[in-house]
Amino acid sequence: MKVYGHAKPAEAEAAVAPLSSRPCVWWSFEIEEKHRNAKGETSWRTINSASSVAPFLLADADGECLVGPVNAEITPTSRDVWYGDSASPSSGPVASGGYFGSEDYRYTERLLHVNDLLTVTGELRSDSEIRTGDAEAAALLRQWKSDQPALVARFDQNHDGKIDATEWEAARLSAAGEAQTRALKSNIVRTSCIGEPAHGEPFLIAPMDSQRLVRREKLFAALFLTIGVLSAGCSAWAAEHARALTSL
Repeated sequence: MKVYGHAKPAEAEAAVAPLSSRPCVWWSFEIEEKHRNAKGETSWRTINSASSVAPFLLADADGECLVGPVNAEITPTSRDVWYGDSASPSSGPVASGGYFGSEDYRYTERLLHVNDLLTVTGELRSDSEIRTGDAEAAALLRQWKSDQPALVARFDQNHDGKIDATEWEAARLSAAGEAQTRALKSNIVRTSCIGEPAHGEPFLIAPMDSQRLVRREKLFAALFLTIGVLSAGCSAWAAEHARALTSL
């Protein structure tokens, strides 16, 4: 299923990118260290990397749903690369000497920003969130126990100033009945969430409209088909070549 809308924070405050401290709904970073071999050749080795796993909201005119980004193929709306002299950047993206400069560390940060227009392709699930009767009854009993004078006044049937086992059972049944009444009157809150499909279908998050995403999926499908046909042709040629050599 495809969902299209504006990215919003799921919490009151937006997430903060670890390297640049910029607000966002999703982040990913990589820190690399420069290494030189005996020949003076330079290479970069990753020393730290991470991606956010917290869900964010996707909202349109009809409503909103949560997006769980774990295991998604994400095309960021921004990708910044900058360089520095320490394993942690002292600031956000800045101009520097680049690949051939003297800095020994390279920082790469990828973000999805608040209010970005995104298309998400994945599996949409809808859950009902409501307390069970047992949980609600237990919560009521805890509340009543915290006010012992009121509990005794309500359930002390033999007026001995304490709650015995029979009277506690009456309180428990009363709490269960009250919890059931509350449950029948309460509104069920439904939360939809789109995440990784259970059967291996694509899970994509991209800053583009649905039509562009469909074109990209078709391009990938055509590319994979071409690779498959070429691989099959090469295998057939190799098999025929092997038979020809065997017959000699």
